[in-house]
Amino acid sequence: MPTPADRLRALLARPGLLLMPGCHDALSAKLAEQAGFPTAFMSGFAVSAVRLGLPDTGLISYGELIDQGRNICSAVSIPLFGDGDTGFGNPLNVRRTVEGYARAGFGCIMIEDQLMPKRCGHTRGKAVVGREEALLRVQAAVDARNEGTDILIMGRTDARATDGLDEAIVRCQAFVEIGADITFLEAPLSEAEMQRYGAEVPGYKMVNLIESGKTPLLPLPRLEAIGYKIAVYPLTLLNVSIKAMQAALERIRRGEAVEVLDFTDLQAVAGFPDYYAGEARYSAVRKD
Repeated sequence: MPTPADRLRALLARPGLLLMPGCHDALSAKLAEQAGFPTAFMSGFAVSAVRLGLPDTGLISYGELIDQGRNICSAVSIPLFGDGDTGFGNPLNVRRTVEGYARAGFGCIMIEDQLMPKRCGHTRGKAVVGREEALLRVQAAVDARNEGTDILIMGRTDARATDGLDEAIVRCQAFVEIGADITFLEAPLSEAEMQRYGAEVPGYKMVNLIESGKTPLLPLPRLEAIGYKIAVYPLTLLNVSIKAMQAALERIRRGEAVEVLDFTDLQAVAGFPDYYAGEARYSAVRKD
């Protein structure tokens, strides 16, 4: 059977832009799979919000992220990308994080160059480590992969916000030279900056599409023409679910009816039909 990493490699080898939604729990990942997406991305921002009710400012731990990731990966059959933050320490910690994400079932892990406590790439107050430390993190992740951990490595830089576009591009180029499978230059501010990244950095590249974020939401054909291979919508499901819950809570508070799924459909999404089928099968076995 192909591994999650093998299946992601096959997806990346196909022509065209690879679209993926963000997910934050097993249910959102299942909905993405049921909608026909071949992959999804576990967002650290979203997991911190739903699991802790806290912002993505380095407050969530490795143990909490890996536990959430294990539940998400086990709920679906599609291969997943996982947000590995900074790797949670020095290069040896990065290796442990990479190995842990692979055991949890991820096909790819993203490792970034922010200084702890890290934060969402489209919020204020970011800081990055020096270039040498950034490259050591990616080197440790690549070493773990090359020495038997079957997972793809995405090298992310947030240096655009702190050191400028030139430094961010240099870091991405170095990530590729080290052996990262994918690069991610976070939060370019214009189409011109995105074009420079596409032209000057080889290999697979990802764009982060956050509604009302810093990066222009260009049409998908344009993103592909620029040179992006992956387009992720990391917060869309979280965003619309919060909006829907707020609206429903307001209607409940006013004593008004709320438009909801039919209860039969809700049970289907939660997996009751499969459970009932299994229950019937083993009930029959007991009667024999």
